[in-house]
Amino acid sequence: MSTAFLASWKVRTGLGILALFCLLAVFGPWLAQSLLGLDPRANDTSLIARPPSGEHLLGTNQFGQDVLAQVIAGARGSMYVGVLGAVVGTAMAILIGVPAGYYGGRVDGALNFLTNLFLVLPALPLILIVTGYLQGTGLTTIALIIGFFGWSGGARTLRAQALSIANRDFVRAMRMLGERGRRLVFAEVLPHLTGLIASMFLHAMIGAVMAEAGLAFLGISDSSAISWGTMIQSAQQQSAVLRGLWWWFVPPGLCIALIGTAAALVNFGVDELANPKLRAARPVRVRKARRPARTGGGGR
Repeated sequence: MSTAFLASWKVRTGLGILALFCLLAVFGPWLAQSLLGLDPRANDTSLIARPPSGEHLLGTNQFGQDVLAQVIAGARGSMYVGVLGAVVGTAMAILIGVPAGYYGGRVDGALNFLTNLFLVLPALPLILIVTGYLQGTGLTTIALIIGFFGWSGGARTLRAQALSIANRDFVRAMRMLGERGRRLVFAEVLPHLTGLIASMFLHAMIGAVMAEAGLAFLGISDSSAISWGTMIQSAQQQSAVLRGLWWWFVPPGLCIALIGTAAALVNFGVDELANPKLRAARPVRVRKARRPARTGGGGR
């Protein structure tokens, strides 16, 4: 990762937020139980719907469970779906979009037809139908379904960029020297698409997190798992908005919004690095020339 990429405050802020949530997803449940003494699944009927206090910083829900522990534990479920869904969707976009743009001809025709077919199909209704048909599915299956139906837009973009790179002079020169197509794809074409692929991955990750939250809100996600989406769905079932129980739905919603903000900041930084016209012009300070000091003793 280049120094110019990390020099942008947008990139540093976005990566910092993403790193914080990744660490929270990995070590959060252990941190909540071992250091804070909070169990996200512990029910206490004497603490039902308590507002935030010193003992429970984010209050409790309808089962007497600590909301802060639920938010920390939900980070693992939501981030797991986001990362796995983004990996699947980005990998399919690379495997379909890059060969279509590089090889052209019949390969491009077949892969481009498949891409256009998935582009015109409504992704969200298909995800709802498939996940509704596969009742009782876990977060892994949900992430795979989201990634499977979310690759077409990225593949279309990668196809256009790969087609542009394949027609450049250095690629034509290497073809004339006898280089094979597979080596050219992995050694020459893909390195020029690294920034675009990273941006696509972040966009796919926040899309997967929001898709899981939407599925959970509709009651289709895994109800036994703890995620930010299941927390919002549970708050909706209990009419938390009408009852004024804001601490049931604001913390998970804020976490999802922060993930989206972080991904957007990193994407802005990538765009500024790739396009110098988007970089903010920095004012140039002009130093005034110092006047030479007068020497004494000079007379007419």
